[in-house]
Formats: sequence, C-alpha cells, structure tokens
Amino acid sequence: MHSGTFTGYQAASGFLRELLDELGLSGASGPGHVVLGDLVFTVNRAKPAGWAQNTWLDARLIPAPSIGQAAKALKDMQRNWWVHPVRLARRSALVTEKLPKVSARPQVFGEPAPTAPLGAWTLWNEGWLIASPACTSPYPDGLPQFVEDRESAPSRAYLKLWETFTLVGVAPKPGELCLDLGSSPGGWTWVLASLGARVFSVDKAPLDPRIGAMRNVDHCLGSGFGLDPAIAATPEKPVDWLFSDMACYPERLLTLIQRWLDAGACRNFVCTLKFQAETDHETARAFAAISGSRLLHLAHNKHELTWILLR
Repeated sequence: MHSGTFTGYQAASGFLRELLDELGLSGASGPGHVVLGDLVFTVNRAKPAGWAQNTWLDARLIPAPSIGQAAKALKDMQRNWWVHPVRLARRSALVTEKLPKVSARPQVFGEPAPTAPLGAWTLWNEGWLIASPACTSPYPDGLPQFVEDRESAPSRAYLKLWETFTLVGVAPKPGELCLDLGSSPGGWTWVLASLGARVFSVDKAPLDPRIGAMRNVDHCLGSGFGLDPAIAATPEKPVDWLFSDMACYPERLLTLIQRWLDAGACRNFVCTLKFQAETDHETARAFAAISGSRLLHLAHNKHELTWILLR
C-alpha cells in the first residue's frame, strides 16, 4: 500500500473484531491488509461493511515530512478534512490547525445530510499521512449528531430513526401506514406519528401514555411475531412501512421479515438486528443479501446493526 489507492474501513466503536470478521480478515496485518488502531486498510476495492462506521473510498499514502507540508498536501486535494488521530495526536492537532475549520455541530432533525465532500486523514508516522478525499459518510468519523428532544420522546431510541431517515433521505409521509413492532415505550412510534404517519403499534407492554394518546396512533397489546402479514395487508394494498426495534434473536427476526417479503405485504422496512453475547454474522449476511437492502451500524446503535429496505 505504498503506492496507488486503497480502501480504509473505520470500525464502529468497540467493534473492530466484528469488522475484521465481516471482511474475512484476521490479525494486525496480512496479505493485502493492515490494521491501524480502529482503521482497517485493504488493497481491495470498497465493499459494503455493516460494522464500518465510515469507509475511506480513495485512501492513499502522502509524504508529509513537516506539519506545513502535511497541511498543504491536504489543501491541494480539497478543502474539507476531518482528522481521525490514531498515532501522533499532538502532531495531528498541529496539522489540523492549518486546515480550514470543519464544524461538527448537532443538526436539527429534518435538515438534509451535508452534501459538501468531507475527506478523512490520519498520520501513519512523522513522515507520511494517509488521506481519502472521498468517504461513504458525509459526517465527521461517520457520526451524525442531533439537537435532541429531551421532553417529548420516551426514550433515546428515537435517535436511531432520526439518523436512518437523515442518511437515506426518505421518511414516511403524512397518512402512510406504519407498523411498529415491539414498540414500547414508544420512541419510534413517536417519531413516526410526529411525521404525520398512521402508526399501528404492537407490543406486549403498553406505550408511554403521552405517545398512546397521539391521534394517529393505535396500539395493540401483543407480540409483533403474532401479526399475520396475510391478514394485515395484501400485495395490492401493502403496508407502507414496517419497523422493528424488538429485542429478539436476529435469526427469529429474519424469519419474520421473510414472511412479510414472501407475502408482498409491505413496501419499506427498517429493523434493528440486536445481537446477544456473540455476533450472528451468518444472519447478518442473510439480511445483507436481500436484494436492494442496506445493513449499517448507526452512530446510535450498540451491539446491533440496522437493516433498511426501501422500494
């Protein structure tokens, strides 16, 4: 990787092992890859990686024998850069001071994701830096921040939906029908109802009373697994969206989603794969293999991935 371009994967915080397993790699280095902190660089072209918080699409080694030369090399490529310091934190900070300032301010939900190119870089050693002018995320380190609503939402789970809708640029429209499976206490239901969608909420536990009282929310006490797609909708009149943030084994969630897909009963899906002690890579790969879908680790995910299918 001393010449040409290569790919860099920034592991979601605490999940470097999961990223390496997903990429089929092991060890700090090997044929065609090297690990630098939480960054995994490979000579292969970029491929979707759910456990990557951000992917550096066009990484290359650049001579940087001095702080000034490092800053100049970056500015000669483009304006906006975000440093991901792994080594030489003080030297990285000195280079950053010579670059145009990039803000990481929280955004208000509903604002579109940034469109300006944002490159990522890190120091390899005192004489070289690694930089990529193009990344998969428009956010610093792939971590969007929002101005939080600490009054209306019953839990912080709503941030996962805010992030999802912002990243994909699509959200339920007023009047669309959304199923929210495993909805209690109602964070996702609150987001959907606030957008003007009609929400049919299902959980064995009740919703927060404030959420249950919203005029476009109907709540059913029961299991999300008990809802028969053949009864809930038809291919001629499908549900607009199915959401699931249920605490269940990913394999069981996959079986549920396959039933809905086979029945043609829903157009769009947003589901959380919540892993237990071990990461179920096999089931994650099965979700990722569903045509047209995306699997990603949101900034607001824990030991979980979010699966998205929009049609």
